[in-house]
Amino acid sequence: MNTILSNIRFKAEQMTVPPSQSARNPQLICQNSINLICPNPNSWPTHTGPGPMIEFLFLISRQGKTRLTKWYGTYDTKARQRAVRDVTNLVLSRPPKMCAFIEWKDKKIVYKRYASLFFVACVGNDDNELVTLEKIHLFVEILDRYFGNVCELDIIFNFHRAYHILDELVIGGHLQDTSKKEVLKSCSTMDDMMDDEKESGG
Repeated sequence: MNTILSNIRFKAEQMTVPPSQSARNPQLICQNSINLICPNPNSWPTHTGPGPMIEFLFLISRQGKTRLTKWYGTYDTKARQRAVRDVTNLVLSRPPKMCAFIEWKDKKIVYKRYASLFFVACVGNDDNELVTLEKIHLFVEILDRYFGNVCELDIIFNFHRAYHILDELVIGGHLQDTSKKEVLKSCSTMDDMMDDEKESGG
């Protein structure tokens, strides 16, 4: 251990910048510090991106009624209608004990049933299905805390709140916040603003 510390101290002394040079180029000290910690820039960690992208997300009832749709990928009107119809048929015709992952075109459908609603997400063919399931479950947990034992009627009559919760979680198809507390705090702020507007308008 003493040998390692001595080597680091020796390298630091070698990289010490004279006062005259540091005055002319203050960035030199910062660069030398970085080189001391990680001499090879190619070995620096790189950002791998925000994770799997959700193409779209549906909430479908057992009767085949679409209760919520959110699109993150680029789909025209006809493609959206076709996707809703095809995915709904695939999910509802699926036996309960079968796997919750379905290959669809060049993508994958990941779904999970909660009470009378199917939460369905579409992701890329190479994306992680379990991560997508975790995102769905997080969305359901926040809905459950917000509404208190959420049910299908809560989504029907308060769909704008469900969309707001989803927008707090997912932006551009990528998960942005995993804190249930922060999302619920944002929803509470939105509710207070809506109440204030109603009172001022009345």
